[in-house]
Amino acid sequence: MRSSAKTVDDYLAELPGDRLDAITQLRETILENLPPGYEEAMNWGMITYQVPLDTYPDTYNGQPLMYAALASQKNHFAVYLSGIYQDDGKRDAFMEAYKDTGKRLDVGQSCVRFRKLDDVPFEVIADAIAGIPVDEFVEVAKKVRGPGSSKRN
Repeated sequence: MRSSAKTVDDYLAELPGDRLDAITQLRETILENLPPGYEEAMNWGMITYQVPLDTYPDTYNGQPLMYAALASQKNHFAVYLSGIYQDDGKRDAFMEAYKDTGKRLDVGQSCVRFRKLDDVPFEVIADAIAGIPVDEFVEVAKKVRGPGSSKRN
């Protein structure tokens, strides 16, 4: 379910009560643990936590680098954690910490899906969000992009 909301407040206003509670609690966890330098915005129909273009403008698509995102989908809500998928060690540590909680693990490429609020391991999400400073995230993006690449027109 992609939202056409232009602001985070508009996005939240669209959500039914149970979804609003879950997204609000996850959002608070993210904001409390988000390293300095990232910004909260609406992008790609989700609440995103991204590297501002004035920090790193040379992205492959001209859009801010998405560090994390939060979305209410049709049958679940999801946290997208792009940062941990750049580093095998960080991803493995996240997966192990998650499994140690005993909670049901439902992951995709960069998303962790939850059906209900009780499924969310808030401490594990908080640690993943807090774990990558913006300069480190940008450096990895630059390496992945490689020398001599240029932005799409």
